[in-house]
Amino acid sequence: MTEAAPPSEALVRAVREAGVTDERLLQAVRATPRAAFVPTGHQEQAYDDVPLPIGHAQVTTQPSLSAMMIEGLGLSGDEHVLEIGTGLGFQTALLARLAADVVTIEMWPDIAEEARRNLARQGIGNVEQRVGDGSGGVPDRAPYDAVIVSAAFPEVPVPLAGQLRPGGRLVQPVGPGGHDQVVSFLRTATGLERERVLTPAHFVRLRGRYGFPA
Repeated sequence: MTEAAPPSEALVRAVREAGVTDERLLQAVRATPRAAFVPTGHQEQAYDDVPLPIGHAQVTTQPSLSAMMIEGLGLSGDEHVLEIGTGLGFQTALLARLAADVVTIEMWPDIAEEARRNLARQGIGNVEQRVGDGSGGVPDRAPYDAVIVSAAFPEVPVPLAGQLRPGGRLVQPVGPGGHDQVVSFLRTATGLERERVLTPAHFVRLRGRYGFPA
């Protein structure tokens, strides 16, 4: 009798179909149970490639979109990563499997606490969580080898660019929120250089001192 494929294989297929080829990333998706990172009442949708509501007019990032953004960082395994927007921790968990450590910041304390519990239940320990204004980054833990931003703004906030080390990559949805382009940037000696557009997407707005008004 053939053993049934684990439910995470549905997400692995969706991520492959989105064009992701990084085998380490595909294995991280396979090994990370999204059902452990979805809001109560949405378990049946855990392995659908869709965003899910998490309160405060926020949603989780669609898994294939998270994977495309993570692939744009070009992680090799030893990076110190900054994530803006923890959500319920699924993307954080993927990053933690692919990098040395992750500093993640979430503006909503209740969402951040749920993410903390989710990550702890999965035994993921190389994550440092903060609650606060992600538009200003986390300067006391800089510089970072990679920065990923899960909310849209028409430009990269100056503090985030400044906290990225030369040679590091930053991925952010660029736009007004709701109609955006996910762009990868490379930090050079003179500043951020736009590398390429990864995909069009719809994101919530980045709010805070260096984003849209809260």
